[in-house]
Amino acid sequence: MNIRESMEKRELELLSPYASCSVRSIGRERAEEECDVRTVFQRDRDRILHSKAFRRLKDKTQVFLAPQGDHYRNRLTHTLEVSQIARTIAKALRLNEDLVEAIALGHDLGHTPFGHAGEKALNEISPGGFAHYKQSARVVQVLEKNGEGLNLTWEVIDGILNHRTSGNPSTLEGQVVRFSDKIAYLHHDMDDAQRAGIITEDDIPVTMRMLLGYTTRERLNTFVHDIIENSMDRDRIQMSEEIQEALMDLRELMFRSVYDHREAKREEKKAINMLKELYRYYIEHPEAMSREYRDLLLKGESTDRAVCDYLSGMTDQYSMTKFREIYIPQSWDSY
Repeated sequence: MNIRESMEKRELELLSPYASCSVRSIGRERAEEECDVRTVFQRDRDRILHSKAFRRLKDKTQVFLAPQGDHYRNRLTHTLEVSQIARTIAKALRLNEDLVEAIALGHDLGHTPFGHAGEKALNEISPGGFAHYKQSARVVQVLEKNGEGLNLTWEVIDGILNHRTSGNPSTLEGQVVRFSDKIAYLHHDMDDAQRAGIITEDDIPVTMRMLLGYTTRERLNTFVHDIIENSMDRDRIQMSEEIQEALMDLRELMFRSVYDHREAKREEKKAINMLKELYRYYIEHPEAMSREYRDLLLKGESTDRAVCDYLSGMTDQYSMTKFREIYIPQSWDSY
């Protein structure tokens, strides 16, 4: 028995009967020889971690566009916080931490530059529409590894596709990530908003603070404990009705006071207009895209799809660089 087989055996012995054990995975689209050290979900986690799309998350907006300060979150730090919250919950519930981590690390790989502003821009201008959760699945299934995809297991792709609020993950591990994503962004976005002076603790209704906690850390602790207590030895991940209602109230407060606040949205229209202009340019000049995206056209992909792939893969800075190259006159001294 090799190391992987020993770990698979321990999973069967120690994990919850509702957990997704590696040896019971539905599998990959393309069959592969098994690793003698890592389980299938560990391999998926590693593939995502080493992907180009994952590295680019460090230069993609979370909420605040071009924030002035070193401590504001970006899409990568958001992803890491989702992963840690999800692993804490999974460990307590005896679920598969490797599967949870793989889903969490991959859930936002398809996010555009400038966060949801970029997603909005592409969704508005592309005839086929655009949604980051679908793009995240496309990244791991098609775009990575020069068009080969990462060939991940069915469970990881299902979790990535269904991490949004309206999603319905098939595994409990996917359900954990779905909750953890919402908890993470409400927690760290409020922390960032307080740092930016957009909101203070006094802006949160006292009844909500009495129930959830008087600091962002206390509220995070409340949410995590509530999920664990209400999901233990059950076949679904859930929160108590009272805490889930408070979570949604907090989310509504954040949209009203932060996500739609003039400071957070100050540059958003510029980002939207910029990405729309880049979309129009590359639709007319697909030959100007990077080679890997031109190759998609040779494989029969539509120009719209390839351009959305190219733009969504850009970081904030790279998209601005390309915009300047295309639309901003350069002095002769630069030649």
